[in-house]
Amino acid sequence: MRKLFLAIAFILPLAAAAQETASLPDVTLELETSTNMNFVEDEFEQMSFKVNRMRFGVQGGLGDNLSYHFRTTYHKNSDVFSVDNMARSIELAKISWAPNEKWDFSAGKMFVVHGGYENYVNVLLVREFTDFNSCIEVYQTGVQGTYRASDDHQFTLQIVNNRAESDSQLYAAGLPEGIRSAKIPMMGTFNWDGFFADRAVRLMYSTSISQVAQDKYMYYFTAGNIYEKGPVLAYFDIMYSRSQVDKAQRISSRTSLAPTAQNVEYLTLIADFEYQFTPNWNAYVKGAYETSNIYKDNGIYKKGHYLTSWNAQACVEWFPFTKEKGLKVYLHYVYKGNEVENSLMTVLPDTQRVSLGLTYSIPVL
Repeated sequence: MRKLFLAIAFILPLAAAAQETASLPDVTLELETSTNMNFVEDEFEQMSFKVNRMRFGVQGGLGDNLSYHFRTTYHKNSDVFSVDNMARSIELAKISWAPNEKWDFSAGKMFVVHGGYENYVNVLLVREFTDFNSCIEVYQTGVQGTYRASDDHQFTLQIVNNRAESDSQLYAAGLPEGIRSAKIPMMGTFNWDGFFADRAVRLMYSTSISQVAQDKYMYYFTAGNIYEKGPVLAYFDIMYSRSQVDKAQRISSRTSLAPTAQNVEYLTLIADFEYQFTPNWNAYVKGAYETSNIYKDNGIYKKGHYLTSWNAQACVEWFPFTKEKGLKVYLHYVYKGNEVENSLMTVLPDTQRVSLGLTYSIPVL
């Protein structure tokens, strides 16, 4: 309730300012809830109801060139972190200035502009994220500038914090011996978003560099390849990272009593095909393949392949009032498997989940 009161307190002065400029803010409540049947190695484990996501957002304009966007979520930690002095539960708190139709500048807490469709799309449309995107904190504090070269192409340069937590919070085993904390824990990203073939084909590519410790860096390359025309939506994402310290913790967290790994690389491939049969019915199938490697010996970690993981998904969606109304009922199935390739890694069982749920985007104002 305290979060809700804070959100309302944030909205009231914005609404008053908006009235003076004849523009009321858009206020939205987003909800996803489901009942889930969980299986571990084909054995029924548990069934329960769960509120997966609940978000409250407000956005609008302050005059001709200024705009704002604030959004808070109710399923993330509300503790204030040391780097950006903001809670993870606050996803967006930014103000933007568009001096003309070509340029747009933003400052505050914002979405990190990595490429890839799964990372970019509204979370209410994703039933299960890949490990790669689950390990990225996609809302960070910083600044960005966007240049719209044409109606079909835009380029964004963004500089944000690469983490909100302290090193002791981020690394369970601490930084590797002899490595000191980054003095500039920031990430720079260059993103290109382009449309082709009468806007049926969209490419969302980005590259990033980030300092994860003193003289230690992490690099991202992400590419989203999307086809959307008529009832068909299909995409293929390529996500790759290479880091001199295991900030994602996907190898380090799976090794018992071991130090934080160095020289890690992660690759994820995502394929999705979606078809809308009628205005009220939609279905999709989705698969992901992910690998985790050490590319150079460091301590107990030897160069090689450590983990392969994958997931397969199928979903049927029903829109009682057509897709545009915001209410959706879905039946979703996901199978998650992994294969350990190194004796240092903890073996985890394969899991399955069947979910019957609904999502709703409610326009409050």
